[in-house]
Amino acid sequence: MHVRPEALTAIVASGRPIEVGILLFPDVEILDFAGPFEVFSVASRVARRNGALATVPFRVSTVAAQRETVVARHGLRVEPDHDFADAPAFDLLIVPGGVMTQPLADPATLDWVAAAARAATLTASVCTGAFVLARLGLLDGLEATTHWEDIPDLRAAFPDVRVVEDVPFVDEGQIVTSAGISAGIGMSLHLVGRVLGTELASATARQMQYDWTPRAA
Repeated sequence: MHVRPEALTAIVASGRPIEVGILLFPDVEILDFAGPFEVFSVASRVARRNGALATVPFRVSTVAAQRETVVARHGLRVEPDHDFADAPAFDLLIVPGGVMTQPLADPATLDWVAAAARAATLTASVCTGAFVLARLGLLDGLEATTHWEDIPDLRAAFPDVRVVEDVPFVDEGQIVTSAGISAGIGMSLHLVGRVLGTELASATARQMQYDWTPRAA
């Protein structure tokens, strides 16, 4: 469980983009998936514009159980790029949070996340997405975090997880978890920095007009 995000750098060096997959499900929190989507997409644009790379470093897509409209929280309707049957192998898998009733109760979703995480170089969660990773045993023995409101429930439900609070994210190498909603943006910028360097991550944050300071996990 101690593969560092630098392992993703080799993918970029090989000339192909890092495949970033973001899970969608009913009542997914909007910024949980849209924030990381924006960060990795803007990072690619900034990298190409600045001449830092000859190829796009990240290719971001969304995936849901079926390729049909997903109704996110507050009624936002989203069309996924892939369903579980045709999704590519992702190098970086992101599990967002939201109302977790459906993903935690759906064997197909849990099975797909488990398989996708095994294939991925790095798996990350935003907010209550940590509950899915914990349910699959991916956080056992590791430090992890989630939305401040859900810290007690994560501790109670998964005693083998070392739940920490008052941090924006926890980087355990192959697994990264972040706190609530907008913390996923900071976590994603952190991962951009680990893969492409702090200078490009800072340029990405500036392009987004996001107040971000690199920090240790």
